[in-house]
Amino acid sequence: MDIKLVDVLVHVDESIDKTARGAMEDKVRGIEGVVSVAQHDDKPHLMMIEYNPDKTSSSDILACVKGQGVHAEIVGL
Repeated sequence: MDIKLVDVLVHVDESIDKTARGAMEDKVRGIEGVVSVAQHDDKPHLMMIEYNPDKTSSSDILACVKGQGVHAEIVGL
């Protein structure tokens, strides 16, 4: 079985605390097709997401992040 995976980097404009970042990460992780979500304390505005493009899209992921009440955009890799 050959599964395609894509990485996307999301930049969150606001400064949010670790608890809010964790809740946002959980929401993104709940999207069907999302394989992994990574955030690091030294770069709290960035979230790296790996997903299966046959199951979801970067625009769905971005909409989920923005749905948490923040401004965000996809950063080109």
